[in-house]
Amino acid sequence: MNICVYGAASDSIDRTFIEAGERLGEEMAKRGHNLIFGGGGGGLMGAVARGVHRQGGVKITGIVPDFFTEDGKHVDGLLFQHIDEYIETDHMRERKKLLDEMADAFIISPGGIGTYDELFEMLTLKNLGQHKKVMAVLNTNGYYDSLLAVLESGIKAGFIKEKVMGLLFVSEDINEILDHIEKNA
Repeated sequence: MNICVYGAASDSIDRTFIEAGERLGEEMAKRGHNLIFGGGGGGLMGAVARGVHRQGGVKITGIVPDFFTEDGKHVDGLLFQHIDEYIETDHMRERKKLLDEMADAFIISPGGIGTYDELFEMLTLKNLGQHKKVMAVLNTNGYYDSLLAVLESGIKAGFIKEKVMGLLFVSEDINEILDHIEKNA
């Protein structure tokens, strides 16, 4: 199965997040799942890719906008170096479209504004019936607890339909996340 993993590109995060990302990648590869991701070599993107690569036997596809290159070459240290299929896009919107199209399921690991954007875009599209792919939130160290509280607040106030929370599977446990995806994809 092709699983798209969204997550932080920054390395300036607590080491426990990096370790969880590496474990996620290792477990994905052990279970035979291919990685589709944004191609970054740092943060959780790089951590998941390192874990997948370390286990081997599956495909790593990185989809990268062209502004991450200089004179046709990857910017040093920016991209993961062991990508099996590298796809360069003209812009971020094309990148996100390809991530969506190529994935059979999505895991949202902790991340910054870009990860929030990806989470909300895919959640909105799922809510509108534009895709039926499984979405799972890896809630390492309770990272997404505050966001989930905001969504619950929106439901309570009538801005968000209650069914939206049922569109996401949330867990801190990597095996629970992958079991859920395998059962429901």
